[in-house]
Amino acid sequence: MKLKTTLVGGLLAAAMSLSAGLAQAGDTIRIATEGAYAPFNMVDASGQLQGFDVDIAKALCAEMKADCDIVAQDWDGIIPGLRAKKYDAIIASMSITEERQRVVDFTDAYYSNVLAFVAAKGKSLDTSKDGLKGLVVGAQRATIAGQHLEDQLGDVVTVKLYDTQDNAYLDLEAGRLDALLSDKFPAYDWLSTDAGQTFEFKGSDIDINDKIGIAVRKNDPLTDKFNRALKAIVDNGKYAEINARYFPFSIY
Repeated sequence: MKLKTTLVGGLLAAAMSLSAGLAQAGDTIRIATEGAYAPFNMVDASGQLQGFDVDIAKALCAEMKADCDIVAQDWDGIIPGLRAKKYDAIIASMSITEERQRVVDFTDAYYSNVLAFVAAKGKSLDTSKDGLKGLVVGAQRATIAGQHLEDQLGDVVTVKLYDTQDNAYLDLEAGRLDALLSDKFPAYDWLSTDAGQTFEFKGSDIDINDKIGIAVRKNDPLTDKFNRALKAIVDNGKYAEINARYFPFSIY
């Protein structure tokens, strides 16, 4: 995922510029989301993509008066797919990080995130580093939660990483995890389901200044288009309307 040579970089830049130009000319904007991260993106019983990310994507496309095609993509391959031009943007609750900014551009943040521990109700859990020592703690792979778990607690806990958030929940339910470290908002949604009724948040939120943005290819004019559309839906109340479908508090 590193830059190769000046020549290759120039060719890539030219190709990206051509792609952006075509998008400006009225081609459909292709948007990827994961489809396995409720309530932000998931697949309903009829096989349709739903969720906060999907609704935001549709609202942005409507504001831009653009035709958009939203597709599901496994998380581990979602940035490579963008760079390979399988789609033009990622709206999938992706954290803006320095590592990712080396290979893609991001829009302004469309929501902010904190991390939280989840464990069984009635079970005392000291979420300090010393208190977690010796426990088995899970998180989704290639996420801010997973990275934080490995970097900050990997020397005292047994870390288990999962390809999807749903699989992490399943192991928590099955008792194979002592606790789960997760983005708070999807965990909030899961705790309201039948499966999550016997679990609860533990300890304090972990605020790591995590901002969530839309990823696009480097130097793509879509960045500015999305930013203008995002400001518009915040100002006209459409964002707040979508927010209220999923959370009784603002996540912006």
